Amino acid sequence: MDKKHIKIVAVNKKAGHDYFIDDEFEAGMVLKGTEVKSMRDGRINLKDAYARIKNGEVFVYQMNISPYPFAYYDNHEPERPRKLLLHKQEIKRLYGKINEKGFSLIPMKVYFKGGKAKLVIALARGKKKFDKRETIKQRDAKRDLDRDRKKHYSR
Repeated sequence: MDKKHIKIVAVNKKAGHDYFIDDEFEAGMVLKGTEVKSMRDGRINLKDAYARIKNGEVFVYQMNISPYPFAYYDNHEPERPRKLLLHKQEIKRLYGKINEKGFSLIPMKVYFKGGKAKLVIALARGKKKFDKRETIKQRDAKRDLDRDRKKHYSR
């Protein structure tokens, strides 16, 4: 993946805290022109977004793209369902995993790659409260270790 042609627009930070991420898929999105312009301005929110498979197609719901302020007419609905573009084999694989207990599709980040809007969706399992506390404990321990290591090597 060529890093210099990627512009990250939005990242779902809460997803890593609330879910165990098993697998990630890159998908294109079917968008209107005003949605693309709003996304380029960074007017997008992935906080409560989720994806579902419906009639052999994948759609993302609750992804808020604010209306483009300079569009006079034909502006888009902010939270309309948006179709994702995936290969048929990927959709079948996702459908099989989703039917297992506890799996869901969560949007992780939105970016532009070569001028095209892409969305990374993750196959994720929900965390329980004690799992979240354990994750926070591990993150704090790693931060303390890195801080001590940095202090030790800077002398």
